[in-house]
Amino acid sequence: MNNKAERLKKVNYVKSTGVSPELAHRVPPGQIVTERFPILHEGEVPQYDLGSWSLRVFGEVEQERTFSYEELMALPQTKMVRDIHCVTRWSKLDTEWEGVKFTDLFPLLGAKPDAKYVMIHADEDYDTNLPLEDVLHEDVMLAHRFNGEPLTDKHGWPLRLVVPHLYFWKSAKWIRGIEFMKEDRPGFWERNGFHNYADPFKEQRFSGEDLMIPEDEWMGKDFD
Repeated sequence: MNNKAERLKKVNYVKSTGVSPELAHRVPPGQIVTERFPILHEGEVPQYDLGSWSLRVFGEVEQERTFSYEELMALPQTKMVRDIHCVTRWSKLDTEWEGVKFTDLFPLLGAKPDAKYVMIHADEDYDTNLPLEDVLHEDVMLAHRFNGEPLTDKHGWPLRLVVPHLYFWKSAKWIRGIEFMKEDRPGFWERNGFHNYADPFKEQRFSGEDLMIPEDEWMGKDFD
């Protein structure tokens, strides 16, 4: 599991083709557009009882707290349509999400002024780090619906993060905790060879040597 970056680096790169000129500005370098929604994750797909599910907020906050699923659903709900881009070279355009914008949740979290970074904690034993200023983009969302339907288990039900401007491993599935931090700390994939920030338009895929991922890496995966 932890050598995924090395496995991806070792496979020969195939140059991307087939992106129409009118879409070129929306598709990062090295990506291929798909109608599929590939399913990629490490470990087992967790199962939940919403009656006992909670989202924990901790770290550099005035007071630690938890949110039940009902409490989150009682907050303002927003729909958005965005393009998403996976480090394994697929891009899916015009995806529709519904959930709670992080900017709507943030005033309730009591983050201290010196909190500059966020660690998103998720099952199974997954975490990913983001600058707070990135999480506060207007289109970053804690999503529970996709294309008008509840998220499927494999796509992160009951709640996942959606960070459209970064590679999609930053959009953690099955989120259970938000940790505010004074200083940055690498998450799961960031500790295992992937880039700390992950801007798809800069092809920030790996933390070290800039080697390529083949276009068909994702094509053998399950998908919706």
